[in-house]
Amino acid sequence: MEQGTKEIICKHLEGGKVIGNSQHGFVKNKSCQTNLIAFFDRITSFVDKEEAVDVVYLDFSKVFDTVLHDILINKLGKYNLDGATIRGVHNWLDNHTQRVVINGSQSCWKGITSRVPQGSVLGLALFNIFINDVDIGIESTLIKFADDTKLGGVATALEDRVIIQNDLDKLEKWSEVNRMKFNKDKSDCLGRSMAERDLGVIVDHKLNVSLQCDAVAKKANMILGCINRCVVSKTREVIFPLYSALVRPQLEYCVQFWAPHFKKDVEKLERVQRRAIRMINGLENMTYEGRLKELGLFSLEKRRLRGDMIAVFRYLKGCHKEEGENVFILASEDRTRSNRFK
Repeated sequence: MEQGTKEIICKHLEGGKVIGNSQHGFVKNKSCQTNLIAFFDRITSFVDKEEAVDVVYLDFSKVFDTVLHDILINKLGKYNLDGATIRGVHNWLDNHTQRVVINGSQSCWKGITSRVPQGSVLGLALFNIFINDVDIGIESTLIKFADDTKLGGVATALEDRVIIQNDLDKLEKWSEVNRMKFNKDKSDCLGRSMAERDLGVIVDHKLNVSLQCDAVAKKANMILGCINRCVVSKTREVIFPLYSALVRPQLEYCVQFWAPHFKKDVEKLERVQRRAIRMINGLENMTYEGRLKELGLFSLEKRRLRGDMIAVFRYLKGCHKEEGENVFILASEDRTRSNRFK
């Protein structure tokens, strides 16, 4: 039932382009990587002009538990969903009760008037609708991944900082109207911290990725160490699938956003793969290039280049084409023999 209702809602949202471009969480053809690229493409354009930039990371407190049903239902009507679907969602949310049990002692049953159930099929789509209007009237760059929200803007002059502060005031007003609270302990500005973890990727105040390379290499090496200690068989059939499933994804999560350009960082990541395939029996005495050829693998650097080309294709001709217009500037046809995509 949830799946059917979700399909109806998502079809309506996509047809009317209801969900704003600032939302990248649980939206078709969008991801953590598109979120990071879209936001920091704008931020780096400011930095390239030698502007001072403030980035504020905002976090809602107990976000899924504080969505009021009445406000959510009103927003469903505002976006012109049909009456039957709205009644279905209302009935799905209504008449839920809960109680607390601690060491055998039980509280009374209480009705639930807020919350979209976490882990449900429908909950994430409903939350996207609830938070969709958070950026109305915002002048700075604002991007969301579900409830993870970040705001960035130029802060060179006093009037620039006033704009950012006014935007923060608007967000505070939105939270009051919609009865949600920002978790101020988890909300940070890069002016106060040297680095922040943004959707799992460490971004420092100079937009350097060396800390991210250190972190993923360390985690990948820890997993490799566990595999080496706990797995007795070191055959290709055992080690290679474990490396592909557990280790390499650590090194390639959102890597099209943060791919290293310093030689020391490139080598740091490559050493992880060197170590992994050296563990395989029968390949100990071969060169790194020989092992790669034997296993049918590319170096991590070449995999990143391949991933870059796939990502660029998606931005220029594929599923991210709409965003690609903001990320890339196509060359004039007279410079590329009538093929602007070169």
